[in-house]
Amino acid sequence: MTQPTDSRREHLQTALFLATSAVPVLPLRAGKVPFGNCRHCANNACGGRPNMKIAGPCACPHPCHGWAAATTDPVVINASTWARAWRDAAAVAYHPGGAGLTVVDLDNAEAIAWARANLSATRIVRTTRGEHWLYQGVMQSANAVRPGVDIKSTMAYARWLGTGTGTMTPLPDVVRALAVKEPTAVLPAAITVPALIGGGECPHRTPVYLDRGIAMAEQRITEARSAVHATVYRTFLAVLSAHGRCGCLTDTHVARLFVAAQAKGESPRHCTDAWANARTRLGL
Repeated sequence: MTQPTDSRREHLQTALFLATSAVPVLPLRAGKVPFGNCRHCANNACGGRPNMKIAGPCACPHPCHGWAAATTDPVVINASTWARAWRDAAAVAYHPGGAGLTVVDLDNAEAIAWARANLSATRIVRTTRGEHWLYQGVMQSANAVRPGVDIKSTMAYARWLGTGTGTMTPLPDVVRALAVKEPTAVLPAAITVPALIGGGECPHRTPVYLDRGIAMAEQRITEARSAVHATVYRTFLAVLSAHGRCGCLTDTHVARLFVAAQAKGESPRHCTDAWANARTRLGL
C-alpha cells in the first residue's frame, strides 16, 4: 500500500527543507528502515558501500545503501529515480554525522532519567517511546552503549521527528566515552605525551577549551574525504602546536585522536608515525 499523496508530498517537502540546512536526508519505508539496494546494486554488484565512511548517494541514481544514500542535493531528492521511494516512504531520515551532529537515542524513561542526571542540557526531540538528545559534534555510532541508549552519528541514520526544543550544545566527553569498548588498545606504548614544560598550572587546561580543541580535531579527521594520512598528520601537528608544550594532553586525549584516525582506515603504525613526526617537527 502506498502513502496518501499529501503524506508523500509532506515527506518530500520535509526532505527539501532539511537539505537547505545542510542536513543529508533519505526516505524510510515502513518499519523505519531504509530502502534496499536496487537490482543494479544487489549483492554489492556496484562495488558496494556497506563500510563507506562518507555520506552521499551510490553511483547509481537510486536511494541505495541505507545511510550512505543521504544527500543534500535537491536535484537528487527530486529525481524521478527517487519518486517511487517517496511514494512508498513512511518517514524521512537524516545522517547526523553528515550534518555535524550526534544523536543520543534514549528509548525509555530509565534512559531519560540517566541522561538528565549525567549529560549536559541540549536540544531534545520527543520520540514515540523516549527522546533524542542532539549535540554539536560527530563521533562513531554505537548501539546499546547503556540499557536503552544508542548513539547515532557517523555511518548511521536517525528518523526526523521535528526540530525539538532547547539550545544545542557541544558533544560532551561522557557521550564519547560511551562508545569506547573495553579493552581498547588504541594508543601504542611507543606514544608519549609531552610533559609540562616549566612547571606551574597549564593556562589551557579547562574542560571547555580542551574538549573543544580535541572535538574539532576529531571532526577534522572524521570529515576528511581524501588524503586521510596527510589530514591526520596535520591535525596531530595542530593539536601538539596548541597543547604539546604546556602539558594539557593526556593519554585519553591522544587515544581519542587515534580512534578517529583508525576509524578512517589509518593503521596504528601510521598513527604512531604521524604523531612522532609531528613531535619531531615541533621539537618536542
